[in-house]
Amino acid sequence: MTDELIIGGHRFSSRFILGSGKFSLDMTRRVIEEGGVEMATLAVRRAGAKGEGNVLDSMPEGITLLPNTSGARSAEEAVRIARLARELGCGDFVKIEIIRDSKYLLPDNRETVKAVGMLADEGFIPMPYMMPDLTAARDMADAGAAAVMPLGAPIGTNRGLLTRDFVRMMVEELDVPVIVDAGIGKPSQACEAMEMGCAAVMANTAVATARDVPGMARAFRLAIEAGRLAYLSGTGRVLEGRAEASSPLTGFLGGQD
Repeated sequence: MTDELIIGGHRFSSRFILGSGKFSLDMTRRVIEEGGVEMATLAVRRAGAKGEGNVLDSMPEGITLLPNTSGARSAEEAVRIARLARELGCGDFVKIEIIRDSKYLLPDNRETVKAVGMLADEGFIPMPYMMPDLTAARDMADAGAAAVMPLGAPIGTNRGLLTRDFVRMMVEELDVPVIVDAGIGKPSQACEAMEMGCAAVMANTAVATARDVPGMARAFRLAIEAGRLAYLSGTGRVLEGRAEASSPLTGFLGGQD
């Protein structure tokens, strides 16, 4: 049976979503190829650039574009940016980012819920970036979110899955895909998110700041695949308060006990 990621009725074989904001145009294409990426975010301002600065020119054929609404501080601003992305030919997917906090860059869940409903009504496929709050996530799903994207740690910090307990609640309780976005700094952390049952992982800074950028993209691809396989296989049980021998303790020396 094929294990596909389904978002808004669209099917993907890759569960590695790339944030392209920190890459040069030439490197964007190479990272997508090395990471086996099928969906990549882009800033609308880069998509609208003229000449050699247009990120759309670096996207391989067949890649699904996920324009984000970075810079939006309200639901209304996010909707305007999404409409512009659609006019530029970026399609119906949209990653909703509404951030009013200028220090920690934390998303505004209340405004995000509003934006999800407004954009869903216009036929978009909303994928909201959010603080990992189960109640807010349910509201977003009810408003039409195709997936929810809780942060693992503040944007760009590479600090890992600091919100793991809250993300796990969302995985267990929601019927829409849960995609960890922001803060993942190592392939092992991406693997942990996938082992928990997350549907996908998005990474940007962790790859862009690596010594070997294409190599790190490949490492993330393999880690995400390993984590997904571990989740589907079912990890082994954990014992507390006692140990258990991994080999028989009797009957292995000539039949003697």
